Amino acid sequence: MKQRIDTAPASREATIANVLTIAGSDPSGGAGIQADLKTFSALGTYGTSVITALTAQNTQGVKGVFPVPADFIAIQLKTLLEDVPITAVKIGMVASREVAETIRDVLVKCPPRWIVLDPVMVAKSGDTLVDEKGIRAVREILVPLSDLITPNLPEASMLLDKPTPTSRRDMEALSADLTGLGAANVLLKGGHLHDEGCPDLLIQETSFRWLEGPRIETRNLHGTGCSLSSAIAACLAKGQDVPDAVETAKQWLGEALKASHRLSVGSGQGPVHHFHAWW
Repeated sequence: MKQRIDTAPASREATIANVLTIAGSDPSGGAGIQADLKTFSALGTYGTSVITALTAQNTQGVKGVFPVPADFIAIQLKTLLEDVPITAVKIGMVASREVAETIRDVLVKCPPRWIVLDPVMVAKSGDTLVDEKGIRAVREILVPLSDLITPNLPEASMLLDKPTPTSRRDMEALSADLTGLGAANVLLKGGHLHDEGCPDLLIQETSFRWLEGPRIETRNLHGTGCSLSSAIAACLAKGQDVPDAVETAKQWLGEALKASHRLSVGSGQGPVHHFHAWW
């Protein structure tokens, strides 16, 4: 039986969880904080945001990145957390070691229940978003801070400085190395495989299991990684455990991809339809 995705409005009596995205801005609305906030709302949580970078991009590519200074990121975080109780945090684009250290220092002092890290390093267009120093900062500072990381195959390759996996066997072979980086859970996304389906590998401590999904034929892939990690954070904030949160988020994203043809945004890789269950 197909699992029903709980996207219905919460009752007036229910307490709605607050979720935070720490990420870059995407003017086209398909990725970054814009996609994260849409995802949080679509899955019944209240979204808040701290911006780490401004980008000049559209559905065809990234034209420029303007990092927000670390001290102002710290002010954004501290001011928010002094007032708003946050259950789950999704961390996206982090372009420098100083920013990574800033995020870690603030979250260690005011820890949320869940931290989900999407190690954003390469845009769907193929544009590289962080340099080698940024990659090391994510690997050494943010991965150990996280309860779950969600790398795709190129990102896993960059984190481990190893060849990009090309098969399920290659993905399984990276399990120990990825958990060895310090995150409690790893969702290794297999969308880059030349596979009929879209298999993801959920790695937990000494075990792993495959999560199957159909490969949906669409060009509208902009922001899929942002949206999936945000959906997982929202589901965790609502009380699901890691396997259930990942399953629910993966199913929700599949439906968002199927419905993406209903949108008309740009002439390149368009966004998913975050509100497919609503309009």
